[in-house]
Amino acid sequence: MAAMKPGVDLRRVHCDPDFWYPVAWSRELKKGKTIGVRYAEHPVALVRPEDGPVFALEDRCAHRQVPLSKGRVCGQSVQCCYHGWAYGRSGRCIDVPYLGKGKLPNGVRTYPVLEQDGLIFIFPGDPEKAATTHLPAVLARVDDPGYKTRCFGKVVGCHYSFMHENLMDMNHQFMHMKQMGQMRPRFLGQRREPGLVEARYSFARTGGKQPLGEALIFGERRDASAKFADRDVMTIRTVYPYQTLHIQTGDADPVMDLWIAYTPQDKEQLTNRTFGLLSVKRPGIPGLLDLAWPFLVAFTERIFAEDREIVELEQQAWRDLGGDHNLEVFPVINALRSLLAECGVSPEKPAEPDTAGTRGADDGVSASGAGAVSAAGPACGSAADAIAGAVAGAVAGAAAPAGDTPSRSVRTGRRKRKTPVKSEQKV
Repeated sequence: MAAMKPGVDLRRVHCDPDFWYPVAWSRELKKGKTIGVRYAEHPVALVRPEDGPVFALEDRCAHRQVPLSKGRVCGQSVQCCYHGWAYGRSGRCIDVPYLGKGKLPNGVRTYPVLEQDGLIFIFPGDPEKAATTHLPAVLARVDDPGYKTRCFGKVVGCHYSFMHENLMDMNHQFMHMKQMGQMRPRFLGQRREPGLVEARYSFARTGGKQPLGEALIFGERRDASAKFADRDVMTIRTVYPYQTLHIQTGDADPVMDLWIAYTPQDKEQLTNRTFGLLSVKRPGIPGLLDLAWPFLVAFTERIFAEDREIVELEQQAWRDLGGDHNLEVFPVINALRSLLAECGVSPEKPAEPDTAGTRGADDGVSASGAGAVSAAGPACGSAADAIAGAVAGAVAGAAAPAGDTPSRSVRTGRRKRKTPVKSEQKV
């Protein structure tokens, strides 16, 4: 991974659209309803018919540009609230009530869709790449009965790179002293591969009492004695464009497993909607975690609120100063910044023209596919780049909660892999 080019302002680098991005929680979209969501500057209407999977359309009627998310669902189509123009899941206009079935206007863009682990994802980039760009088979530990999972997140007023840096750099525990007590992080090392940066930490309490939320995560009360110091390893990864965090002791199963993504909400991508799945291992006493769950939710919300406030202050400083003036000295964060710059779409590296493949010709062709797919997304850079990044990093320096548990997509038996079906070109 090469070092970030001089003069590149990371906060102006956009997300690569050729990945799956969460845009809503499954529970937000009821059967027979439609809602409006966003990816960057693109408004999107999500539609859930009474039967069949969710589909996603550009959130505008081709007639007067009124949001289709304000319309009504009719069978496998959505009808504009203004003049009743109807669009099927391929995006094609299938009915104009006062024109009949003759020559109908062209339709609107559609997006490939996946619904997995209580989240609805769209693929905002080249739809030809959707079928070969995969999510992990399971996000966090949603399907594991040995864990309890909560959904969290809200809109945060900052560029997504601030979120990646905040989670990766555990030296900011200083900021959480009020919630966590005095904690000393110990950096254990890092790993760099194409499309991936990993940091590992252990921790020791140096003062203050263990908060109840932390005790619930570890399943035990811990004090500041040496026997509890540096027992656990926290591993944080950015696997572009997502992040994960898990904590484990030795070879035991993780006590906590987090999957999180940041979906841009405006043209300049200086606002993101955060979607997080936080899985906590159930202790040996049945029902204990369920009973104490409200305390854990409140604890994690306070931590998230502090993080949100600080990254929004960073974003405001960027605006006030007219650019990125950060003096970063932590090598793993410099490696992360290089990864985000390389994998993203910078001002001098425009995205491919959006052919979209989206204004469908045959309404029997769906732009959506439900279910989970496995493996990782396309990697960025090369092994040689990773070595170069390691050298560059060394030189550089020494949620209103969306709900407590994820809703599940309707599926029975073993999870099946489904390939999203791309929509066809406008005719």
